[in-house]
Amino acid sequence: MIRAQAQPDAGARLWPTVLIGWGVAACVLTAISLPQIVNLWFPDPDDAMRLNEVRDWLGGQSWWDVSQHRLWGGQFEMHWSRLVDIPLAFVIALFTQIVGPWWADRIALTAVPLLTLLVVIALGAELTRRIAGLERARMAVLLAPLSVPLLYQLRPMRIDHHGWQIALALAAVVALFGRPNARSGAVTGLSLAALLTVSLEGLPITVAIIGVMLLAWVFDPGRREQAVAALATLVAGVALLHVVTRGPAMMAFACDAIAPVWIAALATGALGACAAMFAPRANLPARLAMLAIAGAAALAIIVSKAPSCTQGPFATLDPLTYTLWYRNVSEGLPVWEQVPAWALMTIGFPIAGLVGGVLAWRESRGEARTRWAMMLALAGLSFALSILVMRTGATANALALPGGAWLLYRLLTSARAVPSIPKRTLATAAALLAATPGLAASALFGMAGGDAASPTAPGVPTCNQGHEIADLAALPAATMFAPVDVSPHLLAWTPHSAIGAGYHRNSEAMRRVLATFLATPEAAHAAVLASHADYVVGCPGTNETELYKATAPDGFWARLERGEHFAWLQPVPIPGSPVMVWRVVR
Repeated sequence: MIRAQAQPDAGARLWPTVLIGWGVAACVLTAISLPQIVNLWFPDPDDAMRLNEVRDWLGGQSWWDVSQHRLWGGQFEMHWSRLVDIPLAFVIALFTQIVGPWWADRIALTAVPLLTLLVVIALGAELTRRIAGLERARMAVLLAPLSVPLLYQLRPMRIDHHGWQIALALAAVVALFGRPNARSGAVTGLSLAALLTVSLEGLPITVAIIGVMLLAWVFDPGRREQAVAALATLVAGVALLHVVTRGPAMMAFACDAIAPVWIAALATGALGACAAMFAPRANLPARLAMLAIAGAAALAIIVSKAPSCTQGPFATLDPLTYTLWYRNVSEGLPVWEQVPAWALMTIGFPIAGLVGGVLAWRESRGEARTRWAMMLALAGLSFALSILVMRTGATANALALPGGAWLLYRLLTSARAVPSIPKRTLATAAALLAATPGLAASALFGMAGGDAASPTAPGVPTCNQGHEIADLAALPAATMFAPVDVSPHLLAWTPHSAIGAGYHRNSEAMRRVLATFLATPEAAHAAVLASHADYVVGCPGTNETELYKATAPDGFWARLERGEHFAWLQPVPIPGSPVMVWRVVR
């Protein structure tokens, strides 16, 4: 039977290192993020929309109502989960009573991501300790803040669900490497249940973790207690959290969030796997075959009851929205379609972790070798996912910590053995670079520079990533016909409403916005009037408006930016602002 390393006091000795490493990282991240914190400049539209969700809930909107009533009239429901809103709402509500809403927002948007970073560093260090020992766990504390994908998802203002996905996946894996009993299995199952409730994006890594756990049981039947507990708590936890978070809508069909069909598939697979584990006198090939049948049965539930879900949540998008919006959401694309610097930052450290893991596996024996084999399987699967979908790269970086820490410790040990001080210094620097290849390579690409943005029309001031859309707060509350990427910021910074934003359940409104800005002025006139918008707005120089111009050089937005006038639009100047605004004349 595989047992975790018995080091009861090692965890306590690890905490000072974790706290110091996190404290340094938190101070640096807060310092460099001060302008973003003060001005509420969000890294991504989803972070702005998350704050809108929390504000609406605190303002009296139902726990079960996650629709945005200022977006497309609330005619669609977000697929997000309230679980992520809980810590943000708690901090905002608490500090609003102490320092007022202005400070409360900024404290929450700083503290919650940084506390999530602490959780991730602590879990990554503990995972490394369980597999590779205390000294290498300290290396993991050093490496975690050097991973750009991790820091991007766990920095101040990054309040969307991705940070919690990383933390919950790590929690499940840490428990998997604990003592193989019902308690560790329950922690794994509950962590994965929360992960799937937060976002169904966590399904691939959940399947990977459960798959590795079941394969470990195939080779060591003594792990049955842990595996059964994990499967039982996963299914029960998903069902319970679904009822709690969806309430009256819990029976609704969905491909992009937990729904009855997904729960049925999970339950079918879990029952089949448990039946295999209790089958009498089953040898290794028989155990593998029964697990394969259980997995096929779970997949059959999805294929037969929800065939549309096998195509993914974006399959129903119309061609214009798919091409102009989805194909420009880089986090959902494979690594070979990314900017080289981002691609290297994403896959560099997981590659180093795999190299370290393979070397550690080759040198280990007995139970330690088995642990490294399991860790290599998880790291390899998460790395493969990051190749296919960029957004999974942060979890792959987190699961690369044990292997990366082992590699760094080995390289630093060799460097310390160099007698010459100058050579030893160079060897130490080389060790750090070798253990963080993504960071080093991306720095080289960054120094090479990138493509310049398309110029705006002569005399037209440009917006800085759309931050200036906040200037619209000077206008009376109205409905704004705005580009989809700035609409979440518009809702967070102003009292206005918007038409479309980048959420696939909002596809009808999203297509209307995209098609209108590309259309002829006559077609745009009819579309804007049909939307009941009071103003047309845009930010010259942002990625989206530049894309409009590149796609339709004589389209509605391109002609507006060039300064053409239309009888049905009255320019509304906002002194000192580059935002372009026109009032719709009916």
